[in-house]
Amino acid sequence: MADSGTDTDVVIAGAGPTGLMLACELRLAGAEVVVAERLPQRSGESRAGGIHSRTLEILDQRGILDRFLAEGEPQPVGHFSGLYLDFDESESRHPYPLMILQSAIERLLEEWAGELGVTVRRSHEVRAVRQDAGAVTVDLATETGASTALRAGYLVGCDGGRSTVRKLAGIGFPGTEATMTALIGDVELPDLPEDYVWVRRTPVGDYSAIAFEPGWHRVITSEFDRVDGRDEPVTFERLRQSLVRVAGTDFGMRNPRWVSRFNDAARQADRYRSGRVLLAGDAAHIHFPAGGQGLNMGVQDAVNLGWKLGSVVRGRAPESLLDSYHAERHPVAERVLHNTRAQSALVRPGPQTDALREVFSSLMVFDDVNRYLRHLLTGLDIRYPLDGEHPLTGRRVPDADLKSSEGIVGVHELLHAARPVLLDLHGQAGPAAAARGWADRVEVVEARSEDEVWPVPALGEIPAPAALLIRPDGHVAWAAGPDRAPDTAALTAALTTWFGPARQG
Repeated sequence: MADSGTDTDVVIAGAGPTGLMLACELRLAGAEVVVAERLPQRSGESRAGGIHSRTLEILDQRGILDRFLAEGEPQPVGHFSGLYLDFDESESRHPYPLMILQSAIERLLEEWAGELGVTVRRSHEVRAVRQDAGAVTVDLATETGASTALRAGYLVGCDGGRSTVRKLAGIGFPGTEATMTALIGDVELPDLPEDYVWVRRTPVGDYSAIAFEPGWHRVITSEFDRVDGRDEPVTFERLRQSLVRVAGTDFGMRNPRWVSRFNDAARQADRYRSGRVLLAGDAAHIHFPAGGQGLNMGVQDAVNLGWKLGSVVRGRAPESLLDSYHAERHPVAERVLHNTRAQSALVRPGPQTDALREVFSSLMVFDDVNRYLRHLLTGLDIRYPLDGEHPLTGRRVPDADLKSSEGIVGVHELLHAARPVLLDLHGQAGPAAAARGWADRVEVVEARSEDEVWPVPALGEIPAPAALLIRPDGHVAWAAGPDRAPDTAALTAALTTWFGPARQG
């Protein structure tokens, strides 16, 4: 609940996938939230086209994955700069990318947000931000020219690569400039002789034509060493001319639904927090959209930040917990910017790149190489820098099958309420006793693992643990192996670090 001096606990700028996911996470944590979106309604633009394994797991952890599976289509292969990658069914219950358009993702998240009581104020644009010791005041302008101010505990900028919030907060956005321009549009292509074209490289660039729905295609053209100005208009005719230059024909292109552009500029906020202002999603990082990593990274930012910010505004954890958001997520985005710069270089036209792609492709047949590149895209191997010797500490918890008093349940089902879970798999009294002071915040679950070993991406199989402390974002804060007594002192330290001091009395 917002205190008497504020209108709400958190204001979120931006109602894209990152902002909506963050709003839902905050509501699950018991926080009041207002989402301010400058657009009067959802754009309906298709934009991003897929969800990777780790994000699918996150949606499963919240019990809403079926909504997305009903509207998307799993794809058994992925790519790194247009070179095909294989996926491993042993790594996740949801190993394959789900092809689903961003317009559908936003609609489904907004429906869920409505169910949770999230307030979305459309046609409200952030104009000014003022911080003081107790709150942040956000000045908003409406499409009618009227203005209003909201006073909140925190403001989170989820307002895209040109983030107003980031600029107003004085947060730097260093990186590398664009070296190319890509045009993208959803159109009809009646003369395309194939079902789809995937990264067809030519002497002047490359193009793709991907069928998302019967009757229309997503066309993407990339031309290097041509960089549009920020305000240069994007039109259907420009997309048609670009396709003619790159492919030699426009394949009868007609009836555009949406046209836009992107480039390979790569930038990252130098800090994700400035006092009571935080950043997530494209407001914190932009990059060449190779491999469909941007939307996924934004949703994962939101899930990392949401429970922490919710705990702080509800008074359950100290404000210092918010510093772990930058510490954990900034390196993840650095890795994505690094691999997308490499993908941009690998797709440039020319004989030198042709040779490089041939060598790279020959390496990708090796399992270790394929696995490494696959994990760059899926994020299944991410390990946050948490204290602890157990190999699961800091990693996302595998969705192992457990036998409980209620029958067989997957680990991720235990996270539907977005509460931390202390999972006791050996029936030892020590962990539950150590967690009594956190009974109001941590759910203790006793169960047995159905398997003696658990598969862990980047590690292979490890012995099933004896006990786990799982954060609401699905990452392991503490773990005990099966071969020795649980270190309850380390468990107490982890409980205090992530969920605040123990309740007294």
